[in-house]
Amino acid sequence: MTHRPPAGGLAAVSAALLAMSRHLEMRDVLKTIVASARELLDAEYAALGVPDDHGGFAQFVVDGVSDEQWKAIGPLPRQHGILAAMLHEAKPERLADVRKDPRFEGWPSAHPDMSDFLGLPIRDGDETIGALFLANKRCPKPEGSCGFTADDEELLGILAQHAAIALTNARLYERSRELTIAEERSRLAHELHDAVSQKLFSLRLTAQAAAALVDRDPARAKGELQQVAALAAEAVDELRAAVVELRPAALDEDGLIATLRTQIQVLDRAHTARVTFESLGVRALPAAQEEALLRVSQEALHNALRHSGAGHVGVILVRGGDGGTVLRITDDGCGFEPAATRRAGRHLGLVSMRDRASGVGGKLTVESAPGKGTTIEMEVPGG
Repeated sequence: MTHRPPAGGLAAVSAALLAMSRHLEMRDVLKTIVASARELLDAEYAALGVPDDHGGFAQFVVDGVSDEQWKAIGPLPRQHGILAAMLHEAKPERLADVRKDPRFEGWPSAHPDMSDFLGLPIRDGDETIGALFLANKRCPKPEGSCGFTADDEELLGILAQHAAIALTNARLYERSRELTIAEERSRLAHELHDAVSQKLFSLRLTAQAAAALVDRDPARAKGELQQVAALAAEAVDELRAAVVELRPAALDEDGLIATLRTQIQVLDRAHTARVTFESLGVRALPAAQEEALLRVSQEALHNALRHSGAGHVGVILVRGGDGGTVLRITDDGCGFEPAATRRAGRHLGLVSMRDRASGVGGKLTVESAPGKGTTIEMEVPGG
């Protein structure tokens, strides 16, 4: 008697395929594939290995094994036995008892006991990019027979075809992100080289001038040395700004709140001013809004720490009254006259901040006065 997909049939298969396509991170894709396969074919265990070029596995994900069991099992398997057959011969393997197969080479003592087995390669064209297998079908089966059926093998083959697409997309996504990061680092390296090189060149000339004046004009030499200190501080600021700029990739992995918290911790350690962060009731936002909020916060923090002389800069992210999200950066620095918008806008990057806010359907407001500090608030809809 053949076995059909449990509970929901086509709907269950459709849900599994949709779940696979929902993720881009490689690890998430792997976990979704093995969980979907185990559930659909009603097996006790499922695993998926992505081979490396050195006889092992670059990644190996299991489902049905607890974290404690997995740790006790030990190192990842090598490409041997049944796994090697699936990877190198690129054909399905359906066995009544994997332990009795002549290719079986044993497993660690902590490994769960497995009997009937169904596995097949995941292929992208002529390349085998993974091995997917299930063990211990949950169904009545006579001693020595395999619970997995030809229908199960066919269903797993369909899953494997879609898994190949999902894995290929995940690999392309990771490569594109690596390229983006590399391009961003290259751009920053050029900008940093130009900015810091100019500062260091000025430092060198000013220091040489101070050295020449020490004996015949100590007062002027003292002034030149003060300029050296100021130029050195500016060079350090450029480096600090670059450290913050190098972090946007964390936004994709960690989200806005975690990324902001990490960056603000870095700034708090790097500056004499106290820099704090608080988040209240904010959920994940669309990627474009999160990037805009992050960039505006970076610009506002840079202004407050470099130009305002503030002793404390506070960043807060809260839910707005209409369901939107509000970012508020407040400092107790020198402030400025908002009426002088043209000069202040150029000096503090307010124009670009307003552009970022409006670009995601939000708005930016600025409150400041000489000697009264500054508050920059950005609100985006939804969330």
